[in-house]
Amino acid sequence: MSLTDSQKTTVSTWIADGKSLAEVQVLLREEFSISMTYMDVRFLVDDLNIVFTEPEPEPEATKDVDAQAEASELAETQPAGVTVDVDAIPRPGALVNGSVVFSDGVKLGWQLSSTGQLGLIPGDDADYRPNPEDLQNFQDQLQDVLRQKGY
Repeated sequence: MSLTDSQKTTVSTWIADGKSLAEVQVLLREEFSISMTYMDVRFLVDDLNIVFTEPEPEPEATKDVDAQAEASELAETQPAGVTVDVDAIPRPGALVNGSVVFSDGVKLGWQLSSTGQLGLIPGDDADYRPNPEDLQNFQDQLQDVLRQKGY
């Protein structure tokens, strides 16, 4: 498909204004009723010798600050009654494991097997059962902690 000189100038202006290729594709369809694939738009920009600059990646320092802010927000939203820790070395047969302290002060071990099964490891009182709210808080916190650690 051929574009007129004025259309080519308009495309050049859009790119100079910082429009992405997807935005140019939409603008071509809306402004000129020209339907092009993303790849065709990319070839058009190359054919017009337009230098398309990709947005610069976010600096690492900013990512670290964002991660710290996210962690502090997470700490503020977590209930104070339940705390979850992850052990550095996994138990045999476990993908990851650690300990949890429930709101009533009882500390139990937990493990996540390689099949994805989560289990609590009984402590001194083998009949202990945490209340449903604590269990839900434990599972929510565990999910967040494991996500932060890359699991």
